[in-house]
Amino acid sequence: MSSSPATPSVAAGRLSAADYQRNFADAHPPLTPVQALLEAERCYYCYDAPCTTACPTGIDIPSFIARIAQGNLRGAAHGILAENVLGGMCARVCPTEVLCEQACVRNTQEDKPVEIGLLQRHATDAYFAQPGAPLFTRAAPSGKRVAVVGAGPAGLSCAHRLAMLGHAVTLFDDKPKLGGLNEYGLATYKTVGGFAQQEVDWLLSIGGIEVRPNHSLGRDMHLDALVRDYDAVFLGLGLAGVNTLGIAEPADAAARPAVDFIAELRQAASPAQVPVGLRVVVIGGGMTAVDAAVQSRLLGADEVTIVYRRGPDAMSASGYEQQWAQRNGVTIRHWAAPEQMVLADGQVRGVRFARTALRDGRLVRTGEQFELAADMVLTAIGQVFEARPLGVALTLQDGRIATDGEGRTSHPKVWAGGDCRAGGRDLTVEAVQDGKVAAHAIDRALRA
Repeated sequence: MSSSPATPSVAAGRLSAADYQRNFADAHPPLTPVQALLEAERCYYCYDAPCTTACPTGIDIPSFIARIAQGNLRGAAHGILAENVLGGMCARVCPTEVLCEQACVRNTQEDKPVEIGLLQRHATDAYFAQPGAPLFTRAAPSGKRVAVVGAGPAGLSCAHRLAMLGHAVTLFDDKPKLGGLNEYGLATYKTVGGFAQQEVDWLLSIGGIEVRPNHSLGRDMHLDALVRDYDAVFLGLGLAGVNTLGIAEPADAAARPAVDFIAELRQAASPAQVPVGLRVVVIGGGMTAVDAAVQSRLLGADEVTIVYRRGPDAMSASGYEQQWAQRNGVTIRHWAAPEQMVLADGQVRGVRFARTALRDGRLVRTGEQFELAADMVLTAIGQVFEARPLGVALTLQDGRIATDGEGRTSHPKVWAGGDCRAGGRDLTVEAVQDGKVAAHAIDRALRA
């Protein structure tokens, strides 16, 4: 990742230390104990609760909220983490507004659901602040060895559950830090204080998990060797590739994938070290686009615009996230597709867009064009799975690894989950569930 400014208008240190501290503080502060108690008492504790059905990991939401109301925060945390071992992070980043909170029956009476995400964070934060005795312990050693490749949410979830079940796990990742997108791909203001690594350290404390960072599949180890040397393999590889715009893109550090910009900011010792333009254009319509755009503003950009080729309802970023961007001074322009980068002396000066429209159900260009001035362009038009490192031929579906409902691939000793698995919604919480389900399937296969 290059942090060298390509133009004089792309610079670091635009703001005061106080501005950076304020801008990158926790975007959604936790509930106080009194607020948590009042919010917990709003829950109806429904039988066969729709919020639980809407949770991809199946957390018994009324049960953990009842424990909060009773003052039993450790019990609440246990109920959460037993189903979702990354429940602390998911409480911060899960799109609860379209999952459990959307299903809350309070919506029909008050148009305001119970704040399930904040209550989940309240319980898990209290536990991590004073963990005490372990919540989970390992079963007797099974004598079986499992390789887990990829230490993102799916791989971490799978590794922890396999260790609980008594298997010896070797966890490989190509990065120096574990966590995947939780460490490298989230907006800094969503997970402050090094929480991603605190959660990883706690997860590994169960024992039975050997960690091998800086190990890349296809370079440092190969799938055929893993299949030979281990009793089972789980692939939680994520999406390593990024889609291109389909137009000529300059060799200018000021035009780069948004995921690289976000990762640089996440790993910087201070946001003051990260260069940003005065006028930033972000191309895309998902969570990555929103995270990159908002953080550009928080770093000191004067104008930040998200441009998306379709309308607001088609954006994969939720309505809440779109509003969050706008509240932070980001302009969102719809119905436009990039046509050409505008350059001067090889450096980015803007982007020319074609206006788009739906005609007979097809997205077309209308013939009209406009330009946006920019000294920095971030592309966030989706990521893709890179199958080349697999080496072993696994069946793919829509460019990702095909599996059955329990994550088993076309190879009898290989399972997969998370974003690399076909058919998911690219949500952290779904990746956690994939890892958990696959771990139980692997356990059954190894004991059969």
